[in-house]
Amino acid sequence: MTAASESSAHNGSAIPRGQGGDALSVAAREIFAERGYHGASIRDIAKRAGLSLSALYYWHSSKQELFAGLLEDSVNDYVQACDAALRDCGDDPVERLRAIVRATVDYRVRRRVESTIAVREIRNLEHEHARRLAALRESATRLFQDIIDDGVRRGAFSCEHPVEARLAIQAACNAIPQWYDPESDVGPAELADRYVTIALRIVGA
Repeated sequence: MTAASESSAHNGSAIPRGQGGDALSVAAREIFAERGYHGASIRDIAKRAGLSLSALYYWHSSKQELFAGLLEDSVNDYVQACDAALRDCGDDPVERLRAIVRATVDYRVRRRVESTIAVREIRNLEHEHARRLAALRESATRLFQDIIDDGVRRGAFSCEHPVEARLAIQAACNAIPQWYDPESDVGPAELADRYVTIALRIVGA
């Protein structure tokens, strides 16, 4: 079965040929966020994406594969965003911490749905998928830890417990999707400024 078999089941409108994968990702994010992993059915995801079941299975062999792919894509996108933020800010650990915190806050605001799914539903990953995702997440953790360790080594940061400092900063950033309201008076840029201030205080900059 090929993507050309995609149906027009969602809202009576056809999904343009070649866009089935994107439509499926959007639908899966929505359904997993609304119902959780166990409450989501592959049939409902296909229906919301405007695909037949056979077209869905062209893209993913199972709900678990779809779920794992969604989380892996999210982590990869986040790491790329951090890499891009760090690329042009030199080697000053203070500026690098500012950059990665801003990138993280921006990502958590823009990708609230995926971030929420990751927090609530990651326990439903099967072993091999969990192992692969853990390796991807470790690369993001390492970016943070290397910056903090470098700052301590060079005297830019005065925290006595750099691992715990990193954990505190990441935990604060990762919690943003649980409470942040995009319609609030605090916009993403101001929110990032506040989190940068918090992060720098945590590391003793």
